[in-house]
Amino acid sequence: MNVLETMSLAVRSLLRSKMRSFLTALGIIIGVGAVIAMVAIGDGARASVQKVFDAMGTNMLIVMSGSTNSGGARGGFGSQPTLTWDDLEAIRTQLPSVRAAAPEMRTNTQVFSEDQNWTTSVTGTTPDYFDVRGWTLATGRRFTEADVESGAKVAVIGQTVVEKLYGAGFDPVGQVIRIKKTPFTIVGMTARKGQSPMGQDYDDSILVPATTFQRQLQSQSLGKYITGVLNVQAEASAGTAKAQQDISTLLRERHRLGEDTPNDFDVRDLSELANSRQQSTETLSLLLASIAAVSLVVGGIGIMNIMLVSVTERTREIGVRVAVGARPRDILAQFLIEALVLALLGGLIGTAAGLGVARFLATQFQWPLLVRPDVIFIALGFSALVGVGFGLYPARKASQLDPIDALRYE
Repeated sequence: MNVLETMSLAVRSLLRSKMRSFLTALGIIIGVGAVIAMVAIGDGARASVQKVFDAMGTNMLIVMSGSTNSGGARGGFGSQPTLTWDDLEAIRTQLPSVRAAAPEMRTNTQVFSEDQNWTTSVTGTTPDYFDVRGWTLATGRRFTEADVESGAKVAVIGQTVVEKLYGAGFDPVGQVIRIKKTPFTIVGMTARKGQSPMGQDYDDSILVPATTFQRQLQSQSLGKYITGVLNVQAEASAGTAKAQQDISTLLRERHRLGEDTPNDFDVRDLSELANSRQQSTETLSLLLASIAAVSLVVGGIGIMNIMLVSVTERTREIGVRVAVGARPRDILAQFLIEALVLALLGGLIGTAAGLGVARFLATQFQWPLLVRPDVIFIALGFSALVGVGFGLYPARKASQLDPIDALRYE
């Protein structure tokens, strides 16, 4: 009996019990589907996390008021201010490892157009902020150093705020809005940026000159102190680790901190946070993929059990085939092919199901759908290996049946 005849016979045997064949392959379907879905979702989540951190700017450091070794409020916006405008200027001008630095002072308040209002985040900063944080404009211009020096009442507005105040597709440049009853002229609108790692809508914000923020929007003036954080971009050639060390050394000297005195500031490397998020995502993906691999093995055991039952049910059929000339290797090949077809069929259905689940979840969470062909081939190959591995014992048992005993079997 040639290979094609053996395959045809094996497929016909499976089609005689369609429901049982499907249920037998169900473990493989679930296992392969889970592997495909989890890997695609994990890759999409990693890409989404990376995109979010890229939106925050490259080679980014955050300098915050407050010590990491002391109790109480810390973290920049809620801490007792310890960073000064002179500290910012020193970081900008004295450290070769630093490319640019900008303050970030923030408040949430209502903003009014002529006939609409919206509560949003207003940030006081300097022109370097656009470069440090990777902000680009869809229309208009940035505010300038001259605007900062003069305390100009100008604003660069995010697209979410534009949609809430004026409607989608509106060009707000030249319009006047009121922030805490103070009129600001819109000079620019930012390009869409998406969400922060904490889920904050970057486009739901307004940027104004730092001096204007202090004079018009702060409840109280703190003079030389910055009531917020410093965003620092390290030189690519130096790297964030070098810039982080240089900033710490400079600020300790400027704040006259003794050797045993803890920092009254905190310098954080956003790339470390991004790597931590990526590692967490990878660990979760690996865990879920491992569980899916166990499902594949369980599916293989299911195939073996059903094939053993099938051998018992078809004992007389096997005896008849041997009696009319079928060789033991023909019987072995038939049952092995049945197991292989079951596993591959389960793998193909599982792949389709996994891709469907991944697409659905990617749409729900607004992640990119990243499908790796190598994962699909590996999953299908592993399912075939499971089918052959767990189908070998029933196939050998069938091929070793004594034809006389098989013909007597009722």
